[in-house]
Amino acid sequence: MLFRASALAVATLLAAALPAQAQSDRMTPIAIPAQPGAIPLDTGALPGGTNPESWHSQYGSVFARNVTQATLTPFLPDPAKATGSAVIVAPGGGFRTLSMENEGWAVARALADRGVAAFVLKYRLNQTPADMAGFEASMRQMFSGAARPARPSPDAQLAGLTPQIADARAAFALVRKRAGEWKVDPDRIGMVGFSAGAMLTMATTVAGVDAKPAFIGNIYGPLSTMTIPADAPPLFVALAADDPLFGNIDYGLINAWRTAKRPVEFHLYEQGGHGFGMYPKETTSTGWFDAFARWMAMHGYLKRSGS
Repeated sequence: MLFRASALAVATLLAAALPAQAQSDRMTPIAIPAQPGAIPLDTGALPGGTNPESWHSQYGSVFARNVTQATLTPFLPDPAKATGSAVIVAPGGGFRTLSMENEGWAVARALADRGVAAFVLKYRLNQTPADMAGFEASMRQMFSGAARPARPSPDAQLAGLTPQIADARAAFALVRKRAGEWKVDPDRIGMVGFSAGAMLTMATTVAGVDAKPAFIGNIYGPLSTMTIPADAPPLFVALAADDPLFGNIDYGLINAWRTAKRPVEFHLYEQGGHGFGMYPKETTSTGWFDAFARWMAMHGYLKRSGS
């Protein structure tokens, strides 16, 4: 199995929300917000996770850090327009933070408005310093490149996502278990991820065993070659050509889907940078969600189950 992404690129995935006009925004600690409806998953506490969960605001979004207990938050559509389709939403943040508003809740609300049940996955994260000053210092050191680790093997990269893949599998299992209650068709559950969340989406697709998403979205995640299942689900990809992480590197993932004769749609926007998410911007990348919704409709996921 191939999943090539340099250690530095994986680390810098934490730049999950970078609208150009707000890059000077400081990280401001905030109280952990209310998360009504959040359901703890059965994956347990993060091994060795001693620093408590904390949150901060930045770039007009809110970010979770040091998540040691995974949760899943449902955003259910109006029953009158529910389609029976569902999407598990995986925010990004380099496996060090999670962009909960821009790449989580806002996406889920937009999906629910289209009649799709959405479930925001707050997955467990790599530990960072508990205090904000220590966290900021660790980020400066990481971006300085002073201590770049050697590129891990593809197997080591996937092994490093073991807790996150377990969280994603548990999310799929929970949605299927409560499918009747939530009016979800167990065979119409997809997943969409952003940046690091896109990496998790791809890893869950190829190594998630029983997850088996019906369709997947990779939004400004790595697009390097990987070995894909013979029955790989339909794939939607959105990326900006000026993305500083992935805009000018290997697009082998697209070719892998095409070679396997599996459905794939690829939107390469001229501008948008990394982390555009649901931010309103003047670039055409802002239209990615409408394109994603039309793609879902083309595959029948915006029609009621059985219609």
